[in-house]
Amino acid sequence: MSEPSSKPVYLVDAYSDPVVVRIEGRASFQNSACLRDFIDTMLQQGKIRFVVDFQHCASMDSTFLGVLAGVALELRRLTPPGSMVLARVGQRNLELIRNLGLHRLLIVDAGDFQMNFDKCNTALTCPDSSELESARLVLEAHENLITIDETNRSKFQDVLAFLRNRVDQQRPA
Repeated sequence: MSEPSSKPVYLVDAYSDPVVVRIEGRASFQNSACLRDFIDTMLQQGKIRFVVDFQHCASMDSTFLGVLAGVALELRRLTPPGSMVLARVGQRNLELIRNLGLHRLLIVDAGDFQMNFDKCNTALTCPDSSELESARLVLEAHENLITIDETNRSKFQDVLAFLRNRVDQQRPA
Protein backbone atom coordinates (compact mmCIF):
# COMPACT_ATOMS: atom_id res chain seq x y z
CA MET A 1 0.00 0.00 0.00
CA SER A 2 1.46 3.35 -0.98
CA GLU A 3 1.68 6.31 1.36
CA PRO A 4 -0.30 9.42 0.43
CA SER A 5 1.79 12.35 -0.74
CA SER A 6 3.00 14.37 2.21
CA LYS A 7 4.36 17.22 0.12
CA PRO A 8 3.48 20.51 1.82
CA VAL A 9 0.93 22.62 0.00
CA TYR A 10 -1.08 25.81 0.37
CA LEU A 11 -4.76 25.45 -0.49
CA VAL A 12 -6.51 28.71 -1.31
CA ASP A 13 -9.89 30.24 -1.96
CA ALA A 14 -9.10 33.41 -3.90
CA TYR A 15 -12.78 34.24 -4.44
CA SER A 16 -13.85 34.55 -0.83
CA ASP A 17 -13.72 37.66 1.32
CA PRO A 18 -11.52 37.33 3.22
CA VAL A 19 -9.18 35.36 0.94
CA VAL A 20 -8.43 32.05 2.64
CA VAL A 21 -5.12 30.18 2.69
CA ARG A 22 -4.93 26.75 4.33
CA ILE A 23 -1.53 25.33 5.16
CA GLU A 24 -1.19 21.57 4.69
CA GLY A 25 2.13 20.31 6.05
CA ARG A 26 5.28 22.33 6.61
CA ALA A 27 5.44 26.04 5.77
CA SER A 28 9.07 26.83 4.98
CA PHE A 29 11.63 28.61 2.84
CA GLN A 30 11.05 25.91 0.23
CA ASN A 31 7.44 26.91 -0.41
CA SER A 32 7.09 30.50 0.81
CA ALA A 33 7.75 32.19 -2.54
CA CYS A 34 4.54 30.90 -4.10
CA LEU A 35 2.53 32.10 -1.08
CA ARG A 36 4.12 35.54 -1.31
CA ASP A 37 3.41 35.65 -5.06
CA PHE A 38 -0.22 34.61 -4.50
CA ILE A 39 -0.77 37.31 -1.88
CA ASP A 40 0.88 39.91 -4.14
CA THR A 41 -1.55 38.91 -6.91
CA MET A 42 -4.50 39.20 -4.53
CA LEU A 43 -3.35 42.66 -3.41
CA GLN A 44 -3.05 43.77 -7.04
CA GLN A 45 -6.67 42.66 -7.46
CA GLY A 46 -7.72 44.83 -4.52
CA LYS A 47 -8.12 42.03 -1.98
CA ILE A 48 -6.92 43.26 1.41
CA ARG A 49 -8.40 40.78 3.90
CA PHE A 50 -6.80 37.38 4.48
CA VAL A 51 -7.24 34.39 6.78
CA VAL A 52 -4.48 31.79 7.07
CA ASP A 53 -5.64 28.47 8.54
CA PHE A 54 -2.93 26.71 10.57
CA GLN A 55 -4.97 23.69 11.68
CA HIS A 56 -2.95 21.31 9.47
CA CYS A 57 0.34 23.22 9.61
CA ALA A 58 2.89 20.65 10.79
CA SER A 59 5.61 23.24 11.38
CA MET A 60 6.99 26.48 10.04
CA ASP A 61 10.33 28.19 9.78
CA SER A 62 11.52 31.76 10.17
CA THR A 63 11.46 32.43 6.41
CA PHE A 64 7.74 31.64 6.25
CA LEU A 65 7.14 33.85 9.28
CA GLY A 66 9.22 36.60 7.68
CA VAL A 67 7.07 36.41 4.55
CA LEU A 68 3.99 36.83 6.77
CA ALA A 69 5.69 39.78 8.48
CA GLY A 70 6.31 41.41 5.10
CA VAL A 71 2.67 40.93 4.13
CA ALA A 72 1.55 42.39 7.47
CA LEU A 73 3.74 45.46 6.94
CA GLU A 74 2.34 45.91 3.44
CA LEU A 75 -1.26 45.52 4.64
CA ARG A 76 -0.70 48.22 7.27
CA ARG A 77 0.46 50.71 4.60
CA LEU A 78 -2.77 50.37 2.61
CA THR A 79 -5.63 52.87 2.82
CA PRO A 80 -7.78 51.52 4.32
CA PRO A 81 -5.42 49.11 6.06
CA GLY A 82 -5.76 45.43 5.19
CA SER A 83 -5.86 42.59 7.68
CA MET A 84 -4.58 39.08 8.15
CA VAL A 85 -5.90 36.59 10.67
CA LEU A 86 -3.81 33.56 11.63
CA ALA A 87 -6.54 31.06 12.53
CA ARG A 88 -6.52 27.81 14.49
CA VAL A 89 -2.88 28.21 15.45
CA GLY A 90 -1.58 25.34 17.58
CA GLN A 91 0.45 25.89 20.74
CA ARG A 92 3.90 25.31 19.21
CA ASN A 93 3.23 27.58 16.22
CA LEU A 94 1.74 30.19 18.56
CA GLU A 95 4.99 30.19 20.57
CA LEU A 96 7.01 30.80 17.38
CA ILE A 97 4.67 33.60 16.28
CA ARG A 98 4.94 35.32 19.67
CA ASN A 99 8.68 34.73 19.96
CA LEU A 100 9.28 36.68 16.75
CA GLY A 101 6.72 39.43 17.45
CA LEU A 102 4.18 38.71 14.73
CA HIS A 103 1.31 38.73 17.23
CA ARG A 104 1.76 42.54 17.37
CA LEU A 105 1.02 42.92 13.64
CA LEU A 106 -1.43 40.15 12.83
CA ILE A 107 -4.62 38.91 14.45
CA VAL A 108 -3.83 35.55 16.02
CA ASP A 109 -6.65 33.16 16.89
CA ALA A 110 -5.45 30.12 18.79
CA GLY A 111 -8.95 28.82 19.45
CA ASP A 112 -11.54 27.25 17.19
CA PHE A 113 -11.88 30.04 14.61
CA GLN A 114 -15.46 30.18 13.37
CA MET A 115 -15.15 30.07 9.62
CA ASN A 116 -15.87 27.57 6.89
CA PHE A 117 -12.67 26.46 5.18
CA ASP A 118 -14.35 23.89 2.90
CA LYS A 119 -14.02 25.91 -0.32
CA CYS A 120 -10.31 26.29 0.20
CA ASN A 121 -9.24 23.62 -2.24
CA THR A 122 -7.11 25.16 -5.01
CA ALA A 123 -3.47 24.17 -4.54
CA LEU A 124 -0.80 26.77 -5.22
CA THR A 125 1.98 25.54 -7.45
CA CYS A 126 5.45 26.45 -6.30
CA PRO A 127 7.83 26.67 -9.24
CA ASP A 128 11.48 25.95 -8.60
CA SER A 129 13.52 29.02 -7.71
CA SER A 130 17.13 29.68 -8.54
CA GLU A 131 19.63 29.66 -5.70
CA LEU A 132 19.86 33.47 -5.94
CA GLU A 133 16.07 33.93 -5.89
CA SER A 134 15.82 31.67 -2.84
CA ALA A 135 18.62 33.54 -1.06
CA ARG A 136 16.92 36.88 -1.78
CA LEU A 137 13.59 35.59 -0.45
CA VAL A 138 15.16 34.26 2.75
CA LEU A 139 17.15 37.48 3.23
CA GLU A 140 14.09 39.69 2.71
CA ALA A 141 12.00 37.53 5.06
CA HIS A 142 14.55 37.81 7.86
CA GLU A 143 14.92 41.56 7.29
CA ASN A 144 11.13 41.79 7.71
CA LEU A 145 11.40 40.00 11.06
CA ILE A 146 13.95 42.57 12.22
CA THR A 147 11.74 45.43 10.99
CA ILE A 148 8.85 44.22 13.13
CA ASP A 149 10.98 43.52 16.22
CA GLU A 150 14.56 44.75 16.62
CA THR A 151 15.30 41.98 19.15
CA ASN A 152 15.17 39.56 16.22
CA ARG A 153 18.44 41.04 14.92
CA SER A 154 20.53 39.07 17.40
CA LYS A 155 18.62 35.87 16.58
CA PHE A 156 19.32 36.13 12.85
CA GLN A 157 22.54 38.14 12.52
CA ASP A 158 24.58 35.15 11.33
CA VAL A 159 21.92 34.12 8.81
CA LEU A 160 21.70 37.70 7.52
CA ALA A 161 25.47 38.03 7.14
CA PHE A 162 25.67 34.73 5.27
CA LEU A 163 22.75 35.58 2.96
CA ARG A 164 23.93 39.12 2.21
CA ASN A 165 27.33 37.69 1.27
CA ARG A 166 25.65 35.04 -0.90
CA VAL A 167 23.43 37.58 -2.70
CA ASP A 168 26.34 40.03 -3.17
CA GLN A 169 28.52 37.26 -4.68
CA GLN A 170 25.82 36.57 -7.28
CA ARG A 171 25.46 40.19 -8.40
CA PRO A 172 27.02 41.06 -11.75
CA ALA A 173 30.21 43.08 -11.40
